[in-house]
Amino acid sequence: MKTKLVVAALGVAIAGLAASGASAATLADVKARGTLRCGVNTGLPGFGSQNDKGEWQGLDVDYCKAVAAAVFGDATKVQYVPLSAVQRFPALQNGEVDLLARNTTWTLSRDTALGLDFAGVNYYDGQGFMVKKELNVTSALQLSGATVCVQSGTTTELNLADYFRANNMQFNPVVIEAQNDVNAAYDSGRCDVLTTDQSGLYASRLEMSKPDDNVVLPEIISKEPLAPAVRQGDSQWFDVVKWTHFALLNAEELGITQANVQEMTKSPNPEIQRMLGAGSTFGQDMGLSNDWVVKIVSAVGNYGEIFERNVGSATPLGIARGQNALWTKGGLQYAPPIR
Repeated sequence: MKTKLVVAALGVAIAGLAASGASAATLADVKARGTLRCGVNTGLPGFGSQNDKGEWQGLDVDYCKAVAAAVFGDATKVQYVPLSAVQRFPALQNGEVDLLARNTTWTLSRDTALGLDFAGVNYYDGQGFMVKKELNVTSALQLSGATVCVQSGTTTELNLADYFRANNMQFNPVVIEAQNDVNAAYDSGRCDVLTTDQSGLYASRLEMSKPDDNVVLPEIISKEPLAPAVRQGDSQWFDVVKWTHFALLNAEELGITQANVQEMTKSPNPEIQRMLGAGSTFGQDMGLSNDWVVKIVSAVGNYGEIFERNVGSATPLGIARGQNALWTKGGLQYAPPIR
């Protein structure tokens, strides 16, 4: 989601907090506490939500688990902190959480004025539209005059207005604060169109009274690179989270999976040997064990496994890899080498 800065003063205050924590040793704090405090969504299927047993699951949740596995060798050592869009940035900056893995768009203002460091895009997204099939609409360019449900306090509003203005179309906004209420208004017929990040649309469709009566249109009208974030000023912790992300991508590229990672430690391939800790000190250099990648992949699999398990074509969301495929498969997911 893409909440605006509420007031300029908030950005100044948060930046000050980031500066004051510049010498913070987050990795040491996490180890001493014995758990990773991870900020997640309050409930977005596929990305961060609780199942019927109260267990957290989702693509972002698996990133929390991956970092815990890298640090502790145990993916269960996570304290999940559900955060609303408004709560998420203050919670990270004031130290309530060590890591924010909550479908958050990487933007310039968040990377500077808010004092965040984004560890790499774990999901390339963009704003889209969902409509009722009965309208027989196949393109967003056919939506002139439509009533559109949108969440307030987000850049979704700005993107919506810009898109309709740029295409000389009119629309009637129905602006509502909570996303659940936005979804309910659309489902009840109060508006013709629902707009948010396309990943959110797939999740919202599952919550409709008749999911199959709704269709997500093909247009993407904005760039929404979603990324885990940490506080600025702690380069060691930033490296741990960033290279956890890169390890997941490199593992997929090299064919290292949750099922074969132990066997792959015996691989004669020097690139795989280095990555899995044979004859290298890459983990030690970050304050981790040298088999940190083995621990990550053993716990959650590689990036492709995380994607398919949570949001992929065989899940209720049914999302194709698309831009989130590896660069070797025509997508945008690309990681620096571990060497």
